[in-house]
Amino acid sequence: MVLLGLLLLLGTSVLSAQNVPVISGGLGFLEGKSNGAYGFQPVVAPQFTSPIGKDLLFESRFYFGEGIARQDGRTGDYQGTFFKLTQYLQLDYIASRHITFVVGRFLTPFGTYNERLSPIWIQNLQQAPLIFPIGDPAGSSDGAMVRGVIFSKPSVQVNYVAYFSAPTSNSQFSSARAVGDRVDVYFPGKRLEVGSSYGRSLQGTQDNSIGAHLWWEPWRFPLHVRSEYAHGPHAQGYWMESTYRLSQWRGESSLMGRLEPVFRMQQTFRDSPGPGDGLPSANTQQADFGFVYHLPHETRFGSSYGRRFSSTGNENVWNISLVYRFLFPAWRGHE
Repeated sequence: MVLLGLLLLLGTSVLSAQNVPVISGGLGFLEGKSNGAYGFQPVVAPQFTSPIGKDLLFESRFYFGEGIARQDGRTGDYQGTFFKLTQYLQLDYIASRHITFVVGRFLTPFGTYNERLSPIWIQNLQQAPLIFPIGDPAGSSDGAMVRGVIFSKPSVQVNYVAYFSAPTSNSQFSSARAVGDRVDVYFPGKRLEVGSSYGRSLQGTQDNSIGAHLWWEPWRFPLHVRSEYAHGPHAQGYWMESTYRLSQWRGESSLMGRLEPVFRMQQTFRDSPGPGDGLPSANTQQADFGFVYHLPHETRFGSSYGRRFSSTGNENVWNISLVYRFLFPAWRGHE
């Protein structure tokens, strides 16, 4: 009913908005090979953003894909499976510079990867970190969220997010009953951010999940260092990712300046059996090496190789991606 109300409100009010709605997103072709099994996936991920008056903002993002792989993994005929996801469908009320209220379906704000790095046109590596399911395996929640700035000074800024998720079983809007929060502390002078996350499941076995993150982007170098740690009911782990765009060689538009090498190291540690939690069943470590090449017209080509080590078996992970980012107004605005 909440989502239906959002759509009705959008339909009656969007035409009177002062700003033009924007349609954006990504078109991609993803290819991967893991433990000898090969598959590929054409993807479209459209995103719609529309201001409604002065204080309201409607946002949505969807994901449509066709997973194509051999029936038994390595041999046999190729078989395709179509899938679609409603990643978020939300209405934001910007009450002040310190507080924004959100209702609908939103990306669960546990950690940083889900909200900041999951879009296919932003991902440096095709696969999400191994600890991604900690906090919320589905990645999206249905309910309400409040977020904003606690205080802001030239030397430090503190941001917060708190949310409540209601249980729903619809295939496009599935979520669990849960609460959680995240606090980020950003130091503009150092371009350094540290933060913590907390999530609690309120249905079935009521479990807690905690997390911490550190991001650093130094002023003098086009270096990005991102890392997270998370501890769930049955497992814990971390990931660290760094990228360095070679733009110091004759600028970002030069042949070398478009290249951005990527490295990620990650580990998970199994504390107790947890079937169905989406995490490796045994202690696992993985190293990934790759690059992103920034082609003209918002097109990215990426390739990576990873090696996964575990007592259940070691394996190689290969991935290739080609993604185009699109962005245009829904209609022509007034002069």
